[in-house]
Amino acid sequence: MRELRARWSLLAEGIDAATPAGRDRAVDALRAFAILGVVLGHWLVTALTTANGGLSTTSPLAYTSWLAPVSWVFQTLAVFFLVGGHVAARGYASARERGDSYRTWVGGRLGRLFRPVAAVLVLWTVVAGGMLAGGVDIPTVQTLVKLVLSPLWFLLVFAVLTAATPLVARLHPLWPLAVVAGVDLWRFGLDGPEWAGWANVAAGWLVPYTLGAAWSRGAFARRGPALLLLAAGAAATAALILWGGYPASMVGVPGAAVSNLNPPTLAAVAFGLAQCGLALLLREPLARAMRRPGAWAQVALLNLSAMTVFLWHQTAMMTVTALGLLAPADLPGLHTVPDSLLWIPARLLWLPVFAAALALCWAAFRVYERGGRPKPEGTTRLVVGSGRRATAPVKEITHA
Repeated sequence: MRELRARWSLLAEGIDAATPAGRDRAVDALRAFAILGVVLGHWLVTALTTANGGLSTTSPLAYTSWLAPVSWVFQTLAVFFLVGGHVAARGYASARERGDSYRTWVGGRLGRLFRPVAAVLVLWTVVAGGMLAGGVDIPTVQTLVKLVLSPLWFLLVFAVLTAATPLVARLHPLWPLAVVAGVDLWRFGLDGPEWAGWANVAAGWLVPYTLGAAWSRGAFARRGPALLLLAAGAAATAALILWGGYPASMVGVPGAAVSNLNPPTLAAVAFGLAQCGLALLLREPLARAMRRPGAWAQVALLNLSAMTVFLWHQTAMMTVTALGLLAPADLPGLHTVPDSLLWIPARLLWLPVFAAALALCWAAFRVYERGGRPKPEGTTRLVVGSGRRATAPVKEITHA
């Protein structure tokens, strides 16, 4: 154990030394927390049960509505779009200064985004076909495939906004916010068609994305605007939940008449504004924390595999759930219906198992996020003891 700690310490110090002094590490920390929030949120509020014979999905929020505040902690997509807008706007500005074309810039960003998706799609095409050929019932296969594919909507929206960065980078966030409010008024106040809500898929996430672009231009150099975002967003969210009829949960709940997330509602966007305000206020504490080599190394390494973690975390959970079916009885917190408080501590005990399965997926598929290159240009070798070496991808850390 002492040798492992020594190796990790040396690796962390190497990554810290290889990071440019001017890098804003708080940005990477916010992105890492956003990814972890999504992963842990899915693991906690998505339950695969055997109650109906096959595997079907449900949520503890459908049985214990007072747990809705849990979704406030783990629904962190607004922060991811905030950071995405910030990084994309700065990256595009830098590309223009270097004389790079739009095609070169957007191709590089979208390639990193979608490269690992192919591995997920190929594997699950084979797995789904194998399950159907093996006699697994269609509803079970549909449930599993839907869990794998459902996160991809986020990538599509993020890709569209990234490609549109030159057009939307200077758009004021109030414009997409007004669209969200207008669409909700039409849907809920004037009995408009439900399909109108899908306009909010773009408009809703454009709000934090344009906030991130404004951040890149120095709009939040002082704490005042961030405090205003936090206060106004929190007050608006509370008002919309208490008096506007919006659900308290910030994620979808099976069987609920209205979902705040699918498509995004005004309540979800207001909540996202509060999250963005809090994230911007935490920049300085996070920057101080990231000066510690150990903390920074964890964040840097997670950022290098962010898409792999995001794409495979549902597969990790489903693999553990499927292997658990080999047990003679349903395992608490894994296959049982989440209709009691006992399910929660049981589920928490499964989180390290999910994490171990995700680590195996990461080891198997992280190469696809790096374009299949075993050693990218700009990689530095760091000696970690006993003659063994670890690779710290300096180029990626520098330009993520």
